[in-house]
Amino acid sequence: MIRKRNENLGSIGVARPAPELEVWQALNIALDRAMERDSAVFILGEDVGLFGGSYRVTQGLYAKYGEWRVRDTPISENSFVGMGVGAALAGGRPVVEIMTVNFALLAMDSIVNLAAKLRYMSGGQLQVPLVMRMPGGVAKQLGAQHSQRLEHALVNVPGLRIVAPATPQDSYWQLTQAILADDPVIVLEHELLYFASGPFDAAAAPPPMHAAAVRREGRDVTLIAWQRMVSLCMEAAVQLSGQGIEAEVIDLRSLRPIDLAPLLASARRTRRVIVVEEDCRFAGVGAEIAATIGEAVFGELVSPVRRLAGKDVPTPYNAALERASIPSAADIVRSVEAELAAPPAG
Repeated sequence: MIRKRNENLGSIGVARPAPELEVWQALNIALDRAMERDSAVFILGEDVGLFGGSYRVTQGLYAKYGEWRVRDTPISENSFVGMGVGAALAGGRPVVEIMTVNFALLAMDSIVNLAAKLRYMSGGQLQVPLVMRMPGGVAKQLGAQHSQRLEHALVNVPGLRIVAPATPQDSYWQLTQAILADDPVIVLEHELLYFASGPFDAAAAPPPMHAAAVRREGRDVTLIAWQRMVSLCMEAAVQLSGQGIEAEVIDLRSLRPIDLAPLLASARRTRRVIVVEEDCRFAGVGAEIAATIGEAVFGELVSPVRRLAGKDVPTPYNAALERASIPSAADIVRSVEAELAAPPAG
């Protein structure tokens, strides 16, 4: 894992709004404002305090709010996620950082059997306003055990809400909205996006937390993606435009629930759909989207929904093999070209 140590932590303040920010800064501002607004909000996790967070997300918060509200924990994921569940039940609004989504596997009992089920099992008498932040995705040679994408496992848990921001603005909006929610919310963050920059407006009104967004309009094919794959779809769309092919790019933003209305509207308009995901193809989010779109508008499509996804292998450590294991912008271009060249179904 690549860490950027925060030197002189006590003298480094939290991030401040600017017309353009990096993702980690937007998340940092969201946490700061939530903690300033509500004393029930506090942070739990490994290295979130003195270190300032593995990706700087909690930078300056320990110095500002103290160890009572920014708590470094032992390396015991199931224990501190369980502590977060208990704190949420008792009136707190904990934000738990699991250092990497891979370590969420060690906390699945607390996530699946406690956080996701207690509101339902209590007939709505209990609320679990718990946020679980999880960095993940294929970064740069972190090896198979630190490069997983666990969307396929997490989306199959009723009771969880899952967001997957791809921009600084959405990172700020969706983390803020997650902290205000009375349900357990998982915020999936991509490790290669933390230092990606983009426009930021703290005063802008947010869309609904689970709403999808059309990032680029097009007429010939719909590309559906989330997290890092969104920027690759945008890059591919620019290349395709040079060939006279106009691709519509939809940023899913939320994995549970999925905002189907804009997906179906786009599918009806372009009549061709490709779902692009970094996670493995088998039994993933892409399969769910493809099946749902197929059930709803199959007769209006030129061909079945196509999926472009990561290879069904543990992520290789070798840099070249690692790159080859997940979709690239060039792969997306080729997939669109193949889709447009295919004869109509039936």
